[in-house]
Amino acid sequence: MIRFIKEEAKNILEKDPAAKNLMEAILCYPSLKALIYYKLAHRLYKKKRYTLSRIISQRARRITGIEIHPGAKIGRNLFIDHGMGVVIGETAEVGNNVTMYHGVTLGGIGGEPGKKRHPTVEDDVMIGAGAKILGPITIGKGAKIGANAVVLKDVPPHTTVVGMPGRVVKYNKDDYLMYVI
Repeated sequence: MIRFIKEEAKNILEKDPAAKNLMEAILCYPSLKALIYYKLAHRLYKKKRYTLSRIISQRARRITGIEIHPGAKIGRNLFIDHGMGVVIGETAEVGNNVTMYHGVTLGGIGGEPGKKRHPTVEDDVMIGAGAKILGPITIGKGAKIGANAVVLKDVPPHTTVVGMPGRVVKYNKDDYLMYVI
């Protein structure tokens, strides 16, 4: 756990110019606190200790304003900047080196229990403040989701999506075909 805390604190220092030192990142960033609670709750969830895992995740929500369901799968170096109001649903999957801002929702749109109901966010994605990503869709590697976008369909890798409903406005690699979602 110590190694995890140190690694995540270093990630905060790299991604947030307002963070001045490792101790500040460890003591003052709700993102790190939420991830520590998540790790504990997720471990219990995998052991089918569902109620206890939910109690822990709800405590984290009260303390940090960040709600991560213990059933979600979270990769390394997730940075949730300003955190308040972030919701990550039960079947959501978040890759490595993802950055989210406040008010982001990785939510479900109904469906059957035990089925995939929440988004998959691949590696190196940036999700702007207030964005809502809903349903069992995939946000491709390196994509950028603009603030307050509502995304209901898959997003190709290395694209920028904005608006309600979300639409691709830029390809960030050498692909110049226009793709509208």
